[in-house]
Amino acid sequence: MANEVQFHGLAGRYARAVFELAQEEKAVDALDRDFATLKTLIGENPDLTRLVRAPVFNSDEQAKGMNAILHRMEAAPLTRRFVLLLTSKRRLFILSDVIRVFEQLVAKLRGEVRAQVTSTRALNDAEVAELKQILKSKLGREARLDAKVDPSLLGGLVVQVGSRMIDSSLRTKLNALRTAMRGH
Repeated sequence: MANEVQFHGLAGRYARAVFELAQEEKAVDALDRDFATLKTLIGENPDLTRLVRAPVFNSDEQAKGMNAILHRMEAAPLTRRFVLLLTSKRRLFILSDVIRVFEQLVAKLRGEVRAQVTSTRALNDAEVAELKQILKSKLGREARLDAKVDPSLLGGLVVQVGSRMIDSSLRTKLNALRTAMRGH
């Protein structure tokens, strides 16, 4: 099922454990913010991606690098303890997967629906707010957006919520037009 949270696997077990701990410590919002920041940093910084995923770094090197990043972003104590625990257990490579499952747990807790949005350029705050409002009116729930940029779309958006996809991209429209013209 598209809306069911997937707990299986190593990342699922860690995500569930840190989620429960965050609830106990009333730190869900802080951890959610920190994880969102880490997700962005990992996605935008190839050196950080390599530090997190490459097995060539030992746990001391990973801990030193992650500690510096967590300090710079002023991460919550639980975030620091959790990331450094993953590092000490040589499991930092699952951090992105843990974050993804954690986000699903938070969305479920808040009654939100996750929407993947792909656009030709980064959306500004007004566009994000408008898109969230449209999705809320259509779905009846708040939407949590995961935005990606894909210049090959040429224009428009692709929005996926669960198994539903709304493709208003110019690339798709041009391909449909090209197909229609071939048929006549």
